[in-house]
Amino acid sequence: MRSLIKFGAPVLAAALVLTGCGTKGGSSTASGGGTACDLKIGFFGALTGDAANLGINIKNGADLAVKQYNEKHANCKVTLTTFDSQGDPAQAPALAQKAVSDKKVIGIVGPAFSGESKAADPIFDKAGLTTITPSATNPKLSQNGWKTFFRMLGNDATQGPAAAKYIKDTLGAKKVFVADDSSEYGKGLADIVKGDLGSMVVGTDEVQQKQTDFSATVTKVAASNADALFYGGYYAEAAILAKQLRQQGWKGTIVVGDGVKDDGYIKAAGAAAEGTVMTCPCLPPEKAPEFQSAFKAAYGSDPATYSAEGYDAANVFLAAIAAGKTSLSDVNTFVRNYDAKGVTKQIKFDAQGEPSDKTVWAYKVTGGKIVPDQEIK
Repeated sequence: MRSLIKFGAPVLAAALVLTGCGTKGGSSTASGGGTACDLKIGFFGALTGDAANLGINIKNGADLAVKQYNEKHANCKVTLTTFDSQGDPAQAPALAQKAVSDKKVIGIVGPAFSGESKAADPIFDKAGLTTITPSATNPKLSQNGWKTFFRMLGNDATQGPAAAKYIKDTLGAKKVFVADDSSEYGKGLADIVKGDLGSMVVGTDEVQQKQTDFSATVTKVAASNADALFYGGYYAEAAILAKQLRQQGWKGTIVVGDGVKDDGYIKAAGAAAEGTVMTCPCLPPEKAPEFQSAFKAAYGSDPATYSAEGYDAANVFLAAIAAGKTSLSDVNTFVRNYDAKGVTKQIKFDAQGEPSDKTVWAYKVTGGKIVPDQEIK
């Protein structure tokens, strides 16, 4: 296994070297007056619903960052407030409006998913409330001219070609079937993979979120004689599709994106999950051992998909507060100019809010667990 990041000084300690606590000073508070010691960071994403595990992973990462900050700043604490979208784009605008109406919220960790980001980010941008998504990967999100949008990880223009490369070079597949769940995220990622695979694609299909009968797709996959399937979507539907494919005797390799990289997939798919390849622009937990240890002590489990990215995103906002940058405009400027080492990478954003450091890893379900396979170069 190749190393993703070489750590020098402990990154966890570095994340906590936040000097002082935000005061009014030269910057007004988000509420326009009073103390800056009652400020909030918001988490925006699914905490309930079919994709809740992915949102909870991120929320716990952000929560750990806030807890550690408050231990160092006991007289000037920050609160993490949550906005549970259930991953539903239809709920996102009202929730975004609620978030911007709370004048103590100075930044949002999220939105977690691409569909809800598309619906909510125009509201955040209009209000000037900065967002750092640890997980929404649709490339188009950074192309809307939003001044408040930042992304902690490489988008699907990075992940899609990496997935296609793995399918071609590592799996050595000859015929690939591509399916997606018709979501902003799933279809976007699948389309990129499909484009990169070109003539290797022998069939395609679109399904729907919350669908449970995939017999039509299974029949198409079998008829195509594909030796690999790429699925763009989330773990709830992917698990059902995997079970139905295996029940019908299909022997090919299942390859999925980061929306499926969750233990919920293994629990639902059972033995059918074994051998599934998962791509993700996210950090293997063992590559950040101090963070892994602190997370496990706090929550009783290892950090999961995007926990570390949620932690890094929250720490950017906490660094802004520690530096006294507590007005919305000052926070935005601080984030735009941020350049410091985090748990997952050197954190720095380009003019569109994309990260300067991008990597993609392949993971594999082995022995009922998701384990790192290799960094896809």
